[in-house]
Amino acid sequence: MKTVLVSAVLLVDPDGRVLLAQRPEGKSMAGLWEFPGGKVEAGETPEAALIRELQEELGIDTWQSCLAPLTFASHSYDDFHLLMPLFVCRKWKGTPRPRENQVLKWVSVAALRDYPMPPADKPLIPMIRDLL
Repeated sequence: MKTVLVSAVLLVDPDGRVLLAQRPEGKSMAGLWEFPGGKVEAGETPEAALIRELQEELGIDTWQSCLAPLTFASHSYDDFHLLMPLFVCRKWKGTPRPRENQVLKWVSVAALRDYPMPPADKPLIPMIRDLL
């Protein structure tokens, strides 16, 4: 089974809310809510992938020094295994805007369970609640 490395981030605003993105129609798991991020390309570090993905998907800039490793997800789907480091970021430049037809929402950590998420993301919620 192929392992796919995906980097994700908890963008935390000054009020302690985190940004969720809803997967758009036409993508696998459309309609589910996830933390921003994306696939790590060949030769990229997870941090470099996040910096690139945040620029492409949300139009914001951040720096490696602002990405703190938090935890990771390891989950087997039917056709691949996902390995996903999750970082926390509290500092970026710009205002997150949906650039790939996704819906964005700032959510309190306590409300994360109210949003349907991919199976790999669900086990992260208790850890996030304990750490933020």
